[in-house]
Amino acid sequence: MKSDHVLCLSSKGFHRMHYVEWGDPDAERLAICVHGLTRNCRDFDFLAKALLPEFRVICPDVAGRGRSDWLPAKEDYGYPQYCADMTALIARVTAGGRQRKIHWVGTSMGGIFGMLLASRPNSPIERLVLNDVGAVIPKAALERLATYVGMDPRFRTLDELQAMLRMVSAPFGSLTDAQWRHLTEYGATQYEDGSWGFRYDPGIAIPFRKQPLANVDLWQYWDAITCPTLLVRGAKSDLLLKDTATSMTLRGPRPRLVEFEGIGHAPMLMADDQIKVVRDFLLGR
Repeated sequence: MKSDHVLCLSSKGFHRMHYVEWGDPDAERLAICVHGLTRNCRDFDFLAKALLPEFRVICPDVAGRGRSDWLPAKEDYGYPQYCADMTALIARVTAGGRQRKIHWVGTSMGGIFGMLLASRPNSPIERLVLNDVGAVIPKAALERLATYVGMDPRFRTLDELQAMLRMVSAPFGSLTDAQWRHLTEYGATQYEDGSWGFRYDPGIAIPFRKQPLANVDLWQYWDAITCPTLLVRGAKSDLLLKDTATSMTLRGPRPRLVEFEGIGHAPMLMADDQIKVVRDFLLGR
């Protein structure tokens, strides 16, 4: 694995978007894996290793998260900016040599990016995996996210932060202690006073809170997608409802739907059974 960054442009100037890269740069297949709202690129370490050697795997930190720069104008945190940043990343990783098609894996917010980009004419996305996100984002799920996103709590120790993460992210399912520690360490930052906090800009919540929360309707984008698509759902998810997922299988790209019992929002693609479903789909099996 190696780290790099790409320069992207927002309303106040350039910012660096960090990403990690796995595998042979000349691999026949290229996968881009994008995380959820408050998460980071290292969520995909387990999946990325499993995709080798068939894939070159690119995992970015979306602006304001992980090791990417925070945006000075908080109102820029939104899908137009994020899609522009992802386009810059795609240009970087597909430059030179033969034309490459993208295999996109998006968890929650990262899946919305995938839908938006895959719906555009001449999209480079050849295969699409949506992990627990769909054509309708329910108001109730957004209200749940609003209870903690951007609150910027501080903790005396990393263990205290991990306890909070395990409580807030219990819907992730039955992860091992080592996996919870992995999510904690890469999702945390230590401040000069020795306290610990989550590694994202609390300002990502400002645009989120500036308008009344309501259901988000993405059907127009979904119906424009034509590439093979896999829809992954936690059986207890409040963000991708069962009725929405079922309706999605009947229109647009008519994806295969796979559900994982005992999990809410969202499967973390760390368990062997989850990884196998995604890997087999990306390989066209």
